[in-house]
Amino acid sequence: MAKTGATVIDPYDILGVARDADEAAIKAAYRQVAKSAHPDGGGDTDRFATISACYELLKDPVRRRVYDDTGYDPQLAEPTDLKGLMVLETLVNDMILDEREPGSFDPVAGLRRKLTDDILKARFHILELERHRARVRKHMDRIGRRPEADVLGSMLRARATSISEAIKNSETQIAAIERAYTMLEGYSYEMEPAPVNAEELPKAAE
Repeated sequence: MAKTGATVIDPYDILGVARDADEAAIKAAYRQVAKSAHPDGGGDTDRFATISACYELLKDPVRRRVYDDTGYDPQLAEPTDLKGLMVLETLVNDMILDEREPGSFDPVAGLRRKLTDDILKARFHILELERHRARVRKHMDRIGRRPEADVLGSMLRARATSISEAIKNSETQIAAIERAYTMLEGYSYEMEPAPVNAEELPKAAE
């Protein structure tokens, strides 16, 4: 995939303020940046919208606290990034609850393995659903004469529709998992050196 990392907008960077900036500093920065980006003054509409969205986030103490704690905001994140972040958030909770000593295992590699396994399971599930849908459609095609109240046909059509929706949901989930996987690119984890067994050390030449 060409796209890497999360593209969640950093409101502090957009407005050019420090992370501990108070309300007055944020408001002053917003006015200065918004003035040059306003469409009425020849500025870019999308950039002005982004600046305004950043200001709305930072002036809201609750949203600002959530952003400071998590690094993202639902209203500023791209939909695909937000779904990927939600996938990672669940896995990070599992990582934190792991009772093994930090440094004794590689949690980042574990996250990647879990995401890979989830993608494979979702793809296998789609294959099963597609086979099931194909069987339903073949039954529909082979039904000849039908009564005016085609109860059986209605049931089969409804079943095919529900299977198609399940396939679509699984494809959406795969996209979110793949996005989460790309967000892990560039990370490494420092492991504690393995203890040296004295019995395995080479003996000094006599």
